[in-house]
Amino acid sequence: MQSYKKKLKQQKLSTFISTFAFMDITEQVKNSKNITEFQRKVYLELLNVPAGATISYGELARRIGCKSAQAIGQALRRNPFAPDVPCHRVVAHDGSLHGFGGSSSPEALERKRQLLRAENVSLYAQK
Repeated sequence: MQSYKKKLKQQKLSTFISTFAFMDITEQVKNSKNITEFQRKVYLELLNVPAGATISYGELARRIGCKSAQAIGQALRRNPFAPDVPCHRVVAHDGSLHGFGGSSSPEALERKRQLLRAENVSLYAQK
């Protein structure tokens, strides 16, 4: 019985911490003096993409009123909040992976694949 209560208490604490962490990262992005207003828009919109989902660079651009998917990629390349602002959830329009952490090396793309698989994202298109 003690073990069950301990697990339940740990689950409640974990849920609280997750909720607090999300609120905390949102506030960090909103109040950061080290990013541009454009980056702020990108990162805040990206926080709306839930675990297990992906969004294309173009769709993320559209959502914030930007016409350039490349500009989104450049903002994500400079993401100082990763992985809390989950740039690994951004993929090309065809679902392929183009970069991660400012690199398009095989190792960086493999890390992105691993993060997406950990969120149960099915990867179809590969480059």
